[in-house]
Amino acid sequence: MGFADFMSDAGLSMLEHWVTTRSYIAGYGPSQADVASFKALPGPPKVEKYPHAWRWYKHISSYQSEFTSLPGDPSKAYTTYGPEKSELTVNPKDAPKSAEAEEEEDDDLFGSDDESEDEEAKKKREENLAAYKKKKEGKAKPAAKTIVTLDVKPWDDETDMKKLEENLRSIEMDGIKWGASTLVPLAFGIKKLQITLVVEDEKVSIDDLQEQIAGDEDHVQSTDVVRLLLLPIQSLG
Repeated sequence: MGFADFMSDAGLSMLEHWVTTRSYIAGYGPSQADVASFKALPGPPKVEKYPHAWRWYKHISSYQSEFTSLPGDPSKAYTTYGPEKSELTVNPKDAPKSAEAEEEEDDDLFGSDDESEDEEAKKKREENLAAYKKKKEGKAKPAAKTIVTLDVKPWDDETDMKKLEENLRSIEMDGIKWGASTLVPLAFGIKKLQITLVVEDEKVSIDDLQEQIAGDEDHVQSTDVVRLLLLPIQSLG
């Protein structure tokens, strides 16, 4: 399906939905997909209505001097990117199932509660259902974790990188464990901070974390996700 016309509310809503959980249109770094989508917009989306699209737009604007060198096919239209089908619920039947509906499905695993069902069969079904629910509720789910490597770029060579890192590590979010860091030369004496962290996927949004880091406007110019490594989940038995 791809993106719709960004001049319409439907198109902007689709973009907003797409970048809510993504830093870039495609992949884990800026590319021609971002360039094409950026150029299709007449200007930054309204932050009060499309906060994630606005954040993405401001981030990509910092790469304008590098647009021609970013990877990807510059001949592709922005409409070739985005969701393969609409991710916005249009038909009620496509809406996520409620907890009640899921419970009803669990009931069906053990037969229907038909009025013609004899008492012995009904009792057996209820026992099986109770045992199943007890097992389901008592089984703790191990937390899914991801190793994230971030690049944090300063404004210039005069930026206090020690203070930048100090501010970054002071960010407190449940589910984050900061790791090793290093300074990587860019150009003209400018160095970026590359830092590794482990996040619990259900607790931490990478986009939210990047927004918090970008809040240090005196030191941080932009952030990029360099790599993501999903850690294997260890079974609890």
